[in-house]
Amino acid sequence: MNKAAIVFSVLLGGVSFGFINAASAAGDAAAGKDMIAVCAACHGADGNSAVPTFPKLAGQGEKYLLKQLQDIRDGARPIPTMAGQLDGKSDQNLADIAAFYAAQAGSGGHTDPALLALGEKVYRSGVAERNVAACTACHSPTGKGNAPAGFPALAGQHAEYIATQLRAYRKGYEDDTGRTNDGDTKIMRTTAFGLSDGEIEAVSSYVAGLK
Repeated sequence: MNKAAIVFSVLLGGVSFGFINAASAAGDAAAGKDMIAVCAACHGADGNSAVPTFPKLAGQGEKYLLKQLQDIRDGARPIPTMAGQLDGKSDQNLADIAAFYAAQAGSGGHTDPALLALGEKVYRSGVAERNVAACTACHSPTGKGNAPAGFPALAGQHAEYIATQLRAYRKGYEDDTGRTNDGDTKIMRTTAFGLSDGEIEAVSSYVAGLK
């Protein structure tokens, strides 16, 4: 069995990865709405950022959002533009913010026609010669993710933001100044490490157009 098949089997086997484990406080979307005034400057009033370098949060899985907010607050995912923004926030506060954004409707995006074929191939089939598993294993064929498992939705996300994160994960495979908050299994770092710049651009553009 090759590496891609092993990764695929582990994912489908339901193993719990460190990067999806989050404190299980139940979020209150109404309470969260009262805490997102500062967030709206970058992420939009309803979580649909108009700036491609800032992620859309609307409609994202609540479990995934909570984990990322905790990681940002606790320093496991350093983001310069988020420095200090979550200081003093409790797990309940973060759960409420996550619940608010999860309850919002996400906006759509577009795929560059020139990148469609390669992006679809990477997303649906992976890159066998480099042991890169298909993205559908965690993020679903439609890009909606798997909210209960904590795997994020990608459909409609800004292509530029996704590409930036994939490059950060790729760097994090060997350099801890890259993104490393995918747990001890390094599932995203391992996947991104096998992708070329062109494949990252293509798959990022492809998922941006999924609905």
